[in-house]
Amino acid sequence: MSATTLCDIVCHLGEGPTWDAATNTVYWFDILERRLLEKAWPDGETIVHDLPLMASALFRIDAQRQLVWTETGFHVRDRATGRLVLHTPVEADNPVTRSNDARAHPFGSIWAGTMGKKAEKHAGAIYWFRKGEVRRLFPDITIPNSICFSPDGATGYFADTDKNILFRVACDPDTGLPTGEPEVLLDHRGRKGGLDGSVCDADGVIWNARWGASCVDAYAPDGTHLRSIPVPATQASCPVFVGPDLSRLAVTTACEGMDEDARRGDPGAGMLYLLDVEVKGRAEPDVLA
Repeated sequence: MSATTLCDIVCHLGEGPTWDAATNTVYWFDILERRLLEKAWPDGETIVHDLPLMASALFRIDAQRQLVWTETGFHVRDRATGRLVLHTPVEADNPVTRSNDARAHPFGSIWAGTMGKKAEKHAGAIYWFRKGEVRRLFPDITIPNSICFSPDGATGYFADTDKNILFRVACDPDTGLPTGEPEVLLDHRGRKGGLDGSVCDADGVIWNARWGASCVDAYAPDGTHLRSIPVPATQASCPVFVGPDLSRLAVTTACEGMDEDARRGDPGAGMLYLLDVEVKGRAEPDVLA
């Protein structure tokens, strides 16, 4: 299999890709450099927006407004001007943490993770958000990742990359709130690479970017490994369904922590890629802000 470079702008820590189906646009972040990138499908010019703070995920509210998950909480972004206005603070008074992985539940609520800026042990958490209400779901997380949901919204998934374990938890499909305790779906300890960002397709297949292993893996809902798709960069960080029919898979990557020799050996690190694989993707819902 092969991969096509969707954008050759190098991100220090590329993360949080999302697809806006209404405008056929892919968005993603460079968390550490405080940048939001956007690109019209398939070959539009990439627009880079400088941000005043670290941010890692974006959601559509309506045609004019987006919700951005940042190091101080949720901000509403005006699409036309790029202006950010704080909507709901989350850990805004904690200078140690920043935002990381986040995903919208089919109902329109959000699970959003925080972590230490230096990946301090147990400094982060995963929160539930809807219409300005915030609830802490899972505390003592070191690196929250792999947040995604089954198509019916009855199962949520998340990982702590530091533990390298993917968990699943039963959810109320009408709210996205957990109704049970997390259980281990996949124990990746002792294997190559770390469980990073994930997205769940229309068949319930979980597509996971494996940081440090140059691939995206596909898992059945029971945790069975189905296939691995090569990525031309070592540090794959998060996949997203793209294209008007959501049949393609794009993935962000990073060059975080690489010295000059490592960069020379991994020249594609930090770029955005389109993978040579067909998927049964599904659109992200508008969120209830």
